[in-house]
Amino acid sequence: MRSFIKAILRSIAALLFRVRLIGTPAERHERLLIIANHESFLDGLLLGLFLPFDPVFVVHTGIAQNPFFRLALSLVDYLAVDPTSPMAMKKVIRLIESGRPVVIFPEGRITTTGSLMKTYDGPAFVAAKTGATILPVRIDGAARTYFSRLASHVPRRLFPRIMLSIQPTTRLPMPEGATARVRRRKAGEAMRQLMQELIFATRPDQTLFETLLDAADIQGRKHRLLEDLKQIEYSYGDLIKMALALGRLVARESRQGEAVGLLLPNLTATLGLIFGLTAHRRVAAMLNYTAGTEGMQTACTAAQIRTIVTSRAFVEQAKLGDKLGALRDVRLIYLEDLREKISLGDKLWLVLWALRFPRTALPAGSPEDPAVVLFTSGSEGKPKGVVLSHRALLANVAQIRAVVDLSIDDKILNALPLFHSFGLTAGALLPVLSGAKVFLYPSPLHYRVIPELAYDRNCTVLLGTSTFLGNYAKFAHPYDFYRLRYVIAGAEKLGTPVRDLWFEKFGIRIFEGYGATETAPVLAVNTPMAFRSGTVGQFLPGVQHKLVEVPGIPGGGMLHVKCPNLMSGYLRVEAPGVLQAPTSAAGDGWYETGDVVDIDVDGFVKIVGRIKRFAKVAGEMVSLEVVEKLANSSSPAAQHAASTRPDAARGETILLYTTDRSLTREHLQTAARDSGWPEIAVPRQIIAVEALPLLGTGKIDYVTLKQWAEQA
Repeated sequence: MRSFIKAILRSIAALLFRVRLIGTPAERHERLLIIANHESFLDGLLLGLFLPFDPVFVVHTGIAQNPFFRLALSLVDYLAVDPTSPMAMKKVIRLIESGRPVVIFPEGRITTTGSLMKTYDGPAFVAAKTGATILPVRIDGAARTYFSRLASHVPRRLFPRIMLSIQPTTRLPMPEGATARVRRRKAGEAMRQLMQELIFATRPDQTLFETLLDAADIQGRKHRLLEDLKQIEYSYGDLIKMALALGRLVARESRQGEAVGLLLPNLTATLGLIFGLTAHRRVAAMLNYTAGTEGMQTACTAAQIRTIVTSRAFVEQAKLGDKLGALRDVRLIYLEDLREKISLGDKLWLVLWALRFPRTALPAGSPEDPAVVLFTSGSEGKPKGVVLSHRALLANVAQIRAVVDLSIDDKILNALPLFHSFGLTAGALLPVLSGAKVFLYPSPLHYRVIPELAYDRNCTVLLGTSTFLGNYAKFAHPYDFYRLRYVIAGAEKLGTPVRDLWFEKFGIRIFEGYGATETAPVLAVNTPMAFRSGTVGQFLPGVQHKLVEVPGIPGGGMLHVKCPNLMSGYLRVEAPGVLQAPTSAAGDGWYETGDVVDIDVDGFVKIVGRIKRFAKVAGEMVSLEVVEKLANSSSPAAQHAASTRPDAARGETILLYTTDRSLTREHLQTAARDSGWPEIAVPRQIIAVEALPLLGTGKIDYVTLKQWAEQA
């Protein structure tokens, strides 16, 4: 009778929710533990109906006592446990050892954010203790039903499509530890990482525009999420319309697969053009308008950019006329002129066809196609074009979403330029494709304005570099950041004085991350569930890494990575248009980051320094970042940067540039002795300056600094 009822319910659920089972269930194992994310009250029913096992469900005693759920549980075998009881997990262990498949939700409770929530140590310890084979299952779509616990304003549907993704089996070995408590904690950490890998591994294989359409279907086309200086809130429908129209107009002026330069500030139209160009199978080449004529010409040559889309108002306001006029072999298209080129045929195509059937109105693309070209900062040499595919960008978005609980209740304040990988992926694509709101601000240098904007627009997430965050904190009112729950620092090392200032003044902990333009960009980040001060967090799901020993540098090694978010390759000015696929000493498909890192036993990454930022002084390798740390400890309120110049007697001489005119070598020597820094890290010469040279991304311009040092 029970089997008959289950068969009927399975047919009804398959019809109403269009349930799709992805992956092949594992063969029967002697000890099998099935784990799944917890999206709704339907989760247990779905697993019981569609998995080819007859498992035992581990449920909370409170659920088992509910009359409604008691009726549903009558169709399956279950074990009611009280998580507060120390004997609860022993019952589960005996059950697994008896040979019955067991289903546990490691989160314990249904998500209220739509993202992964806290995972408990108990299920992980059970898996490690019994040596059970673990079968991870991802439930996707149930959170959008009326059986979820998301906020009431989150869009829901009566019968959304639900997918059950079965992943390959794995095991959790019992971790090493001095006590049972330590082993239990480590097992819990391993289970959390396994759940994050599960969320990431089940991402769809799509293009940027397809993912935008999916987000619009989930959140609703009327959902308003984009705002810029025009103070107009744009919806998904507005963004899709903008992408279709602008992309069609620019596509006429270019060829399929061609790189089209975008020289525009942080505006909704810029983001619309990025989606529009990629939808029409063009490549959006994001030009750095702060790089000067030489930097932009290098970028145009390397990526073979023949057409640049910009705005007359922006060119005039940013005083770029002379720089653009000096560029060779490119033509400029202005947004103001494009509006006049919209014909009646374009309007009919847009209204009657493209907006109604966008998935069929445009040529199909591949996730492996190039989506954007970003350019390295040039802080240590000539800029290189970094080709990022749809796959790389969307993989990084999925990786971040697997570890950070971003939801439609959040609003990101993004002042980082969209030509910067951090600003593009984390500050624009991530919120738009997640349903979160975003305020695009054109310049991160307005230190007094941005804190006020965060307060006025009720922003909950702020992105920035250490330099920018330090200046925001300096000028902000203590209440300006009262709504912030995430402040994420990247692009440069987070200074200890900046971290301390934010905590003392606002009570906010900054989450430092790490990455590279070549990895779209995030590789590692601290999160509320995995945080360690002084590190850049743990690697994101899907990131493989190798450390190669660097002679003369004790501890750690050169970091090489291989990951789904890795670039397709470089475009160099020496070989215009020729894609140089990533390769390193670790093998083809690997990327050498140029950073020396150390990884502790818990997987937290600590940056030792960039290999190019080491000086060989009297035969010893000295990190210039250590020199800067020494200066910061002596004068935390000022800014400092170290460089080198050749020295016939010592190999190289270290010079320190500082905004503190009172800083002396005696101060640094005293600080070195007090803190245990090596005496050789004290710079031979200290040069006071009004301000350090900065790139538009907020990084220190070490190329200019090196020129200063050689001329000193």
